[in-house]
Amino acid sequence: MIENKLGITNQPELKRTEERLSKLKAKQLFESGDINEIEAGTFRGLSYIHRYLFEDVYFFAGKLRDVNIAKGNFRFAPVMYLEASLANIDLMPQSTFDEIIEKYVEMNVAHPFREGNGRCMRIWLDLMLKSGICRVVDWNLVNKEDYLLAMERSPIKDIEIKHILKNALTDKINDLELYMKGIDVSYYYEGYSEYITEELRL
Repeated sequence: MIENKLGITNQPELKRTEERLSKLKAKQLFESGDINEIEAGTFRGLSYIHRYLFEDVYFFAGKLRDVNIAKGNFRFAPVMYLEASLANIDLMPQSTFDEIIEKYVEMNVAHPFREGNGRCMRIWLDLMLKSGICRVVDWNLVNKEDYLLAMERSPIKDIEIKHILKNALTDKINDLELYMKGIDVSYYYEGYSEYITEELRL
């Protein structure tokens, strides 16, 4: 059970509350225009997104994790190498589609936060694509199982994830509806599907 600001001790309740509050913040991020102030392709920018989405739920929002984490058999970057890894990622180029996806794959291996990495990184990826090639991903066109398998294999071979994401690119870079549907799909990848972002109100 992850310690949280709300004092919730029931895991399903925390999951529901986290989904509702962070989706509301993801919606606000776009509608307020704050998303346009984010530094594309840096850890600083990713940290801003993480803090924005999760600051109402977790004490560690926007902060580097201080524990080692794994998913299945894959171990993400060890804590002792995390800062050096993020500094290297910041320096990676991001002017072409291939460069952007390679940078995204490296950030996924780093997995800098205790929770919420994938959801924040997909917003971060779209910001890089938007600023680099004037495209974003239409996440509705990306199959969950295909995407997760390709991401799992991407540290060894990234051709699969590049193929999947390239086929889902769109030039609707400022479309609120596309963005909100993308948030819902992104959360669905991680097992969160109770709320529809577009329908949420403060």
